[in-house]
Amino acid sequence: MEIAARVRARELRAADVVAAALERIERTDPQLCAFAAVWRDEALRRAREVDVRLDRPGADVFLPLAGVPVAVKGRNGLRAAGPLLAAGCVPVGATSVPGPGTPWQTWGLGAHGRTVNPWRADRTPGGSSAGAAAAVAAGLVPLATGGDGAGSVRIPAAWCGVVGLKTTSGRLPSGDRTGLAVPGVLARSASDAGLWWTAVSGERAPAAPTLPVRAVWSPDLGFADPDPEPVALARAAVERLVAAEVVRLVRPRVPLRLRDPGPAWLALRTPGSDLAGAERVRAENDRRLAALFADAELLLTPTAPTAPHGHEGPGDRYSTALTWGFNLSGHPALSLPAGFDGDGCPAGLQLVAPRGREALLLAVAREA
Repeated sequence: MEIAARVRARELRAADVVAAALERIERTDPQLCAFAAVWRDEALRRAREVDVRLDRPGADVFLPLAGVPVAVKGRNGLRAAGPLLAAGCVPVGATSVPGPGTPWQTWGLGAHGRTVNPWRADRTPGGSSAGAAAAVAAGLVPLATGGDGAGSVRIPAAWCGVVGLKTTSGRLPSGDRTGLAVPGVLARSASDAGLWWTAVSGERAPAAPTLPVRAVWSPDLGFADPDPEPVALARAAVERLVAAEVVRLVRPRVPLRLRDPGPAWLALRTPGSDLAGAERVRAENDRRLAALFADAELLLTPTAPTAPHGHEGPGDRYSTALTWGFNLSGHPALSLPAGFDGDGCPAGLQLVAPRGREALLLAVAREA
């Protein structure tokens, strides 16, 4: 990340970088409502500490994210930010999440009101990492942490036109008793998301994959009913990857037809539900995904089945139709910007990899 490189080289002061981010937030957030709280004094103090560490004569300090302003999801998001602080990040505030009376899959509630989509204020940024995606898309911060239990990183990433990574279940600490919700990140680029991944996972940057990567395209995972425009935009993004020789589409030996994961996901979230039935769906979908990944390294789908809806809510349609199956299965997944629809709203292409292959997702996304 250029910010961190320039702060380490002492071309920039971390305190100045963070002060500029705080000024952007102060100027823009009354309209965007991406933040539930801004920690101005604490952020400036932490930034000065980064500068002091780097200024010490002979200091042998490597901070890969030195001085990078980061927003954390929700008022309790700082609890999981230890690895980012150790890497030199400076938390500037807590981003908005759905408030009382707002569906979890819809929009956020910031300190100044409902969170709006930076591209169209009459549309939602998606949820539940609403403020995180809006803050990154609007350029207030380069990174924001998120949590993804059903698509809560990937959907707002798609609808705000940024990169969103959901990690493999169990690779990073999560307080979710069901195991469905895992940490993730929103970023302006795959390279920046990769720096977050290195900081929180300790995984070294891998060798570049052999291109093109074998991939399977599925517009609907065999059960969903997505709208034509998000499918067309995602498919066009796939064709660009094919033309650039980043991926090569292959036909699996058995066409992918997953069982609808929705009822199983909801059962795992609802006390007293039929957990045996949910586990049968999980096991069957795991078997079908294992067969697909025996033939390919990536699965490509639209991220969301619809365009961003208005602030009145999504109606009866679940924006999670194409994402929550991978919370159930635990596979890592990434949403990549796929262009804009006729209303000027962003759409996303979802990349899904075998468990533990976050590095592959990020490497392919960097080539996009």
